[in-house]
Amino acid sequence: MTDAPATRDAPWPVALLSGKLKQYIDRLGTVWVEGEITQWGVSGGNVYGKLKDLDADATLSFQVWSSVRARFDEQFKQGDRVIALVKPNWWVKGGSLSMQVFELKHVGLGDLLERLERLRAQLAAEGLFDAGRKRRLPFLPGVVGLITGKDSDAEKDVLRNARLRWPAVEFRVVHAAVQGDRTVSEVVAAIERLDADPQVEVIIVARGGGDFQNLLGFSDERVVRAAAAASTPIVSAIGHEADRPLLDEVADLRASTPTDAAKRVVPDVNEELVRVEQARARLGMRLQAILSREIDRIGHLRSRPALAETSWIVDRRAEDLTRWVARGAELVERTIDRQTHRVAELRGHLRALSPQATLDRGYAIVQGADGHVVRGPAAAPDGAEVTVTLAEGAFAAVSRGAVPSVHDLVAEPGPEPGPEAIAARGGAVGPAE
Repeated sequence: MTDAPATRDAPWPVALLSGKLKQYIDRLGTVWVEGEITQWGVSGGNVYGKLKDLDADATLSFQVWSSVRARFDEQFKQGDRVIALVKPNWWVKGGSLSMQVFELKHVGLGDLLERLERLRAQLAAEGLFDAGRKRRLPFLPGVVGLITGKDSDAEKDVLRNARLRWPAVEFRVVHAAVQGDRTVSEVVAAIERLDADPQVEVIIVARGGGDFQNLLGFSDERVVRAAAAASTPIVSAIGHEADRPLLDEVADLRASTPTDAAKRVVPDVNEELVRVEQARARLGMRLQAILSREIDRIGHLRSRPALAETSWIVDRRAEDLTRWVARGAELVERTIDRQTHRVAELRGHLRALSPQATLDRGYAIVQGADGHVVRGPAAAPDGAEVTVTLAEGAFAAVSRGAVPSVHDLVAEPGPEPGPEAIAARGGAVGPAE
């Protein structure tokens, strides 16, 4: 080691700088630090993890040797908020800084988990996780949208298993970052892009699991709200069981793995063909049973007396028809006879009231020259020409003046004038009473 400052002409060797860093870091000694465990992996009994600052974007790697871990009286996992007694250790040969943990204690729920729980409660209160919002997946989607990492195992698993089940299935794959700072923006953009495609009938968001920190993007509020706003059904296939991302809660279907997503979205063509055959067999048996039952029913109906001998229907109707025809003829004859008698009566009344009937009884009608009927001697003075109408004709005559009335003839008996005399005087003559 040298205390001479490094210059352009006299630079320090790398080993010198690394050694000075180690000396400086070693002087720091052990310190208590608070943070959140974002990675906790066990290998050979030792723990290798990461501790994240609660407020700032800063992370440190740490190791817990198996001998120290054996003294822990608590269990730790990703997301735990802890305080740790650590000693910074600079590895000169590798040029890396790590923290060796000597003590580790819980101090409460990790900040990330706390924020996620608050967001989970908020979204649940808004109804985004309600079962009533879940939409049924199409039975056989024509086009399936897939959001996943480029050249990822998740993409290969979904495509391979889906095409094994239904070779004709079509995919629209949109690659997006599935971890890191670009995850949220790219996943949201991919969901909106596939949702706007009218041919895409279902969207799968797939990732092959990962640690808690790497999956934080799928619990981001922007991703969750984009999935909730999509009109196309969403299938979440993140594949993380311990800490389910919020995307699992809002998705219409949660698949445990990308392979499971392919099986849940695309039906198996062989299974469906078997179901079709079974349905056809059941349908054929059902139709055969219905036809057999109806044939038996028709046979029973035809064996009944009413249908075995059908001529009785015609015979009974023929008798009814004959009876009604005879009844009708009888009613018509009665009506004709009754009306004939009525016409005869009316004819008799008409003849009795007719002037011709009066003339037929021997009466005559005397009319003056002007055609008016002579009703008294004053209308036919002596020498006046009159017309006398009889039953069988008419003749002209000349009035001889007035003659004694009937009353006069009765008062002064004498020879009764004959009809000729009465007619000659212009009177009306009739038969003797």
